[in-house]
Amino acid sequence: MSLFYKLGSYYLFISRVFSEPDKHRIFFKQVLRELQKYGINSMSIISIISVFFGAIIALQTAYGLNNPLLPRYLIGLGTRDSMLLEFSSTIICLILAGKVGSNIASEIGSMRTSEQIDALEIMGVNSANFLVLPKIVAMMLFIPILNVLSVFLGIFGGWLFGWISSVITTSEFIYGIQYQFHPYYMVYTMIKAEVFAFILTSVSAFYGYYTAGGAIEVGLSSTKAVVHSSVLILMFDVLLTKLLLI
Repeated sequence: MSLFYKLGSYYLFISRVFSEPDKHRIFFKQVLRELQKYGINSMSIISIISVFFGAIIALQTAYGLNNPLLPRYLIGLGTRDSMLLEFSSTIICLILAGKVGSNIASEIGSMRTSEQIDALEIMGVNSANFLVLPKIVAMMLFIPILNVLSVFLGIFGGWLFGWISSVITTSEFIYGIQYQFHPYYMVYTMIKAEVFAFILTSVSAFYGYYTAGGAIEVGLSSTKAVVHSSVLILMFDVLLTKLLLI
Protein backbone atom coordinates (compact mmCIF):
# COMPACT_ATOMS: atom_id res chain seq x y z
CA MET A 1 0.00 0.00 0.00
CA SER A 2 1.58 3.28 -1.14
CA LEU A 3 2.01 6.33 1.08
CA PHE A 4 -0.45 8.43 -0.93
CA TYR A 5 -3.05 5.65 -0.85
CA LYS A 6 -2.72 5.48 2.94
CA LEU A 7 -2.98 9.24 3.29
CA GLY A 8 -6.10 9.29 1.11
CA SER A 9 -7.67 6.42 3.03
CA TYR A 10 -6.86 8.14 6.32
CA TYR A 11 -8.43 11.40 5.12
CA LEU A 12 -11.62 9.63 4.03
CA PHE A 13 -11.67 7.71 7.31
CA ILE A 14 -11.34 10.91 9.38
CA SER A 15 -14.06 12.64 7.33
CA ARG A 16 -16.42 9.79 8.24
CA VAL A 17 -15.35 9.83 11.87
CA PHE A 18 -16.11 13.53 12.33
CA SER A 19 -19.65 13.47 11.00
CA GLU A 20 -22.43 14.28 13.45
CA PRO A 21 -23.42 11.35 15.71
CA ASP A 22 -26.84 9.84 15.02
CA LYS A 23 -27.82 9.77 18.71
CA HIS A 24 -26.09 12.25 20.99
CA ARG A 25 -27.20 10.53 24.20
CA ILE A 26 -25.54 7.26 23.16
CA PHE A 27 -22.46 9.19 22.03
CA PHE A 28 -21.98 10.82 25.44
CA LYS A 29 -22.42 7.47 27.18
CA GLN A 30 -19.72 6.02 24.93
CA VAL A 31 -17.39 8.92 25.70
CA LEU A 32 -17.77 8.29 29.44
CA ARG A 33 -17.14 4.59 28.90
CA GLU A 34 -13.96 5.32 26.91
CA LEU A 35 -12.78 7.79 29.57
CA GLN A 36 -12.99 5.01 32.13
CA LYS A 37 -11.50 2.35 29.89
CA TYR A 38 -8.57 4.21 28.37
CA GLY A 39 -8.12 7.29 30.56
CA ILE A 40 -8.71 6.50 34.20
CA ASN A 41 -7.26 2.99 33.84
CA SER A 42 -4.01 4.55 32.58
CA MET A 43 -3.50 6.80 35.60
CA SER A 44 -1.64 4.24 37.69
CA ILE A 45 1.04 3.40 35.13
CA ILE A 46 1.50 7.07 34.19
CA SER A 47 1.82 8.04 37.87
CA ILE A 48 4.45 5.41 38.63
CA ILE A 49 6.53 6.17 35.53
CA SER A 50 6.36 9.95 36.13
CA VAL A 51 7.59 9.72 39.73
CA PHE A 52 10.59 7.58 38.80
CA PHE A 53 11.40 9.57 35.68
CA GLY A 54 11.41 12.79 37.72
CA ALA A 55 13.73 11.09 40.19
CA ILE A 56 16.07 10.02 37.37
CA ILE A 57 16.20 13.54 35.95
CA ALA A 58 16.97 15.05 39.36
CA LEU A 59 19.69 12.52 40.21
CA GLN A 60 21.34 12.72 36.78
CA THR A 61 21.28 16.53 36.92
CA ALA A 62 22.88 16.38 40.37
CA TYR A 63 25.55 14.04 39.00
CA GLY A 64 26.32 16.55 36.24
CA LEU A 65 26.69 19.44 38.69
CA ASN A 66 30.15 18.49 39.90
CA ASN A 67 31.37 22.06 39.55
CA PRO A 68 30.95 23.76 42.95
CA LEU A 69 30.34 27.07 41.18
CA LEU A 70 27.05 25.78 39.77
CA PRO A 71 24.10 26.34 42.13
CA ARG A 72 22.22 23.29 43.40
CA TYR A 73 18.83 24.82 42.60
CA LEU A 74 19.51 23.97 38.94
CA ILE A 75 18.42 20.43 39.85
CA GLY A 76 14.89 21.66 40.53
CA LEU A 77 14.92 23.87 37.45
CA GLY A 78 16.11 21.03 35.22
CA THR A 79 13.50 18.65 36.59
CA ARG A 80 10.73 21.19 36.07
CA ASP A 81 11.69 22.09 32.50
CA SER A 82 12.33 18.49 31.46
CA MET A 83 8.92 17.38 32.70
CA LEU A 84 7.12 20.36 31.17
CA LEU A 85 8.86 20.57 27.82
CA GLU A 86 9.33 16.94 26.88
CA PHE A 87 8.54 14.08 29.22
CA SER A 88 4.98 14.75 30.34
CA SER A 89 3.71 15.28 26.81
CA THR A 90 5.90 13.32 24.42
CA ILE A 91 7.14 10.36 26.47
CA ILE A 92 3.79 9.82 28.18
CA CYS A 93 1.99 9.75 24.80
CA LEU A 94 4.57 7.30 23.46
CA ILE A 95 3.80 5.04 26.41
CA LEU A 96 0.06 5.45 25.79
CA ALA A 97 0.59 4.65 22.11
CA GLY A 98 1.80 1.25 23.23
CA LYS A 99 -0.83 0.71 25.90
CA VAL A 100 -3.95 2.45 24.58
CA GLY A 101 -3.13 2.49 20.86
CA SER A 102 -2.58 -1.24 20.61
CA ASN A 103 -5.77 -1.83 22.60
CA ILE A 104 -7.82 0.38 20.27
CA ALA A 105 -6.37 -1.24 17.13
CA SER A 106 -6.95 -4.78 18.37
CA GLU A 107 -10.47 -4.00 19.61
CA ILE A 108 -11.64 -2.44 16.34
CA GLY A 109 -9.68 -4.99 14.28
CA SER A 110 -11.41 -7.84 16.09
CA MET A 111 -14.75 -6.23 15.35
CA ARG A 112 -13.79 -6.00 11.67
CA THR A 113 -12.70 -9.64 11.40
CA SER A 114 -15.79 -10.87 13.27
CA GLU A 115 -17.99 -8.83 10.86
CA GLN A 116 -19.50 -6.68 13.62
CA ILE A 117 -18.56 -3.53 11.69
CA ASP A 118 -20.25 -4.92 8.57
CA ALA A 119 -23.38 -5.53 10.66
CA LEU A 120 -23.37 -1.89 11.80
CA GLU A 121 -23.06 -0.71 8.20
CA ILE A 122 -25.97 -2.93 7.12
CA MET A 123 -28.11 -1.35 9.86
CA GLY A 124 -27.32 2.08 8.42
CA VAL A 125 -24.92 3.11 11.21
CA ASN A 126 -21.81 5.13 10.40
CA SER A 127 -19.47 2.63 12.01
CA ALA A 128 -16.39 4.90 11.86
CA ASN A 129 -18.22 7.66 13.69
CA PHE A 130 -19.93 5.28 16.13
CA LEU A 131 -16.76 3.42 17.13
CA VAL A 132 -13.94 5.94 16.79
CA LEU A 133 -15.22 9.44 17.59
CA PRO A 134 -15.96 8.68 21.28
CA LYS A 135 -12.42 7.34 21.66
CA ILE A 136 -10.86 10.43 20.09
CA VAL A 137 -12.96 12.81 22.20
CA ALA A 138 -12.28 10.86 25.39
CA MET A 139 -8.51 10.76 24.87
CA MET A 140 -8.31 14.44 23.87
CA LEU A 141 -10.19 15.28 27.06
CA PHE A 142 -8.19 13.06 29.40
CA ILE A 143 -4.61 13.05 28.12
CA PRO A 144 -4.14 16.74 29.08
CA ILE A 145 -5.25 15.74 32.59
CA LEU A 146 -2.70 12.93 32.58
CA ASN A 147 -0.15 15.43 31.31
CA VAL A 148 -0.69 17.79 34.26
CA LEU A 149 -0.66 14.86 36.68
CA SER A 150 2.62 13.65 35.19
CA VAL A 151 4.25 17.08 35.57
CA PHE A 152 3.37 17.36 39.24
CA LEU A 153 4.31 13.77 40.07
CA GLY A 154 7.57 14.04 38.16
CA ILE A 155 8.56 17.18 40.08
CA PHE A 156 7.49 15.48 43.31
CA GLY A 157 9.59 12.42 42.46
CA GLY A 158 12.59 14.63 41.71
CA TRP A 159 12.26 16.38 45.07
CA LEU A 160 11.63 13.16 47.01
CA PHE A 161 14.60 11.20 45.71
CA GLY A 162 16.82 14.27 45.72
CA TRP A 163 15.98 14.85 49.37
CA ILE A 164 16.39 11.17 50.32
CA SER A 165 19.79 10.99 48.64
CA SER A 166 20.83 14.36 50.17
CA VAL A 167 21.82 15.88 46.83
CA ILE A 168 19.57 18.91 47.35
CA THR A 169 17.63 20.54 50.14
CA THR A 170 13.90 21.20 49.97
CA SER A 171 14.37 24.98 49.93
CA GLU A 172 16.88 24.76 47.05
CA PHE A 173 14.60 22.49 45.03
CA ILE A 174 11.57 24.74 45.55
CA TYR A 175 13.63 27.77 44.55
CA GLY A 176 14.72 25.92 41.42
CA ILE A 177 11.21 25.03 40.28
CA GLN A 178 10.15 28.66 40.82
CA TYR A 179 13.21 30.20 39.15
CA GLN A 180 12.40 31.97 35.86
CA PHE A 181 9.20 30.03 35.30
CA HIS A 182 7.55 30.76 31.96
CA PRO A 183 3.75 30.19 32.00
CA TYR A 184 3.92 29.65 28.24
CA TYR A 185 5.57 26.30 28.92
CA MET A 186 2.22 25.05 30.25
CA VAL A 187 0.47 26.19 27.07
CA TYR A 188 3.15 24.50 24.98
CA THR A 189 2.91 21.15 26.76
CA MET A 190 -0.91 21.17 26.63
CA ILE A 191 -0.92 21.86 22.87
CA LYS A 192 1.46 18.95 22.34
CA ALA A 193 -0.67 16.68 24.53
CA GLU A 194 -3.81 17.47 22.48
CA VAL A 195 -2.08 16.90 19.15
CA PHE A 196 -0.48 13.65 20.29
CA ALA A 197 -3.77 12.42 21.76
CA PHE A 198 -5.45 12.86 18.39
CA ILE A 199 -2.59 11.15 16.55
CA LEU A 200 -2.32 8.06 18.73
CA THR A 201 -6.09 7.52 18.83
CA SER A 202 -6.95 8.18 15.19
CA VAL A 203 -3.97 6.30 13.72
CA SER A 204 -4.59 3.28 15.94
CA ALA A 205 -8.30 3.27 15.06
CA PHE A 206 -7.44 3.62 11.35
CA TYR A 207 -5.25 0.51 11.32
CA GLY A 208 -7.78 -1.44 13.35
CA TYR A 209 -10.69 -0.35 11.14
CA TYR A 210 -9.00 -1.49 7.92
CA THR A 211 -7.82 -4.85 9.25
CA ALA A 212 -8.36 -7.64 6.72
CA GLY A 213 -8.01 -11.30 7.57
CA GLY A 214 -8.05 -13.11 10.90
CA ALA A 215 -6.38 -13.09 14.29
CA ILE A 216 -2.87 -12.82 12.86
CA GLU A 217 -3.79 -9.69 10.89
CA VAL A 218 -5.32 -8.16 14.05
CA GLY A 219 -1.94 -8.54 15.75
CA LEU A 220 -0.17 -7.04 12.74
CA SER A 221 -2.57 -4.08 12.71
CA SER A 222 -1.93 -3.52 16.41
CA THR A 223 1.83 -3.52 15.81
CA LYS A 224 1.54 -1.14 12.86
CA ALA A 225 -0.66 1.18 14.93
CA VAL A 226 1.92 1.44 17.71
CA VAL A 227 4.87 1.91 15.34
CA HIS A 228 3.26 4.48 13.06
CA SER A 229 1.63 6.51 15.83
CA SER A 230 4.96 6.60 17.74
CA VAL A 231 6.83 7.79 14.65
CA LEU A 232 4.20 10.46 13.94
CA ILE A 233 4.29 11.65 17.56
CA LEU A 234 8.06 12.14 17.31
CA MET A 235 7.74 13.89 13.93
CA PHE A 236 5.12 16.29 15.24
CA ASP A 237 7.17 16.79 18.40
CA VAL A 238 9.98 18.21 16.26
CA LEU A 239 7.52 20.27 14.20
CA LEU A 240 5.68 21.73 17.19
CA THR A 241 8.93 22.51 18.96
CA LYS A 242 10.10 24.44 15.91
CA LEU A 243 6.78 26.28 15.53
CA LEU A 244 6.01 27.02 19.19
CA LEU A 245 9.40 27.41 20.90
CA ILE A 246 12.13 28.31 18.43
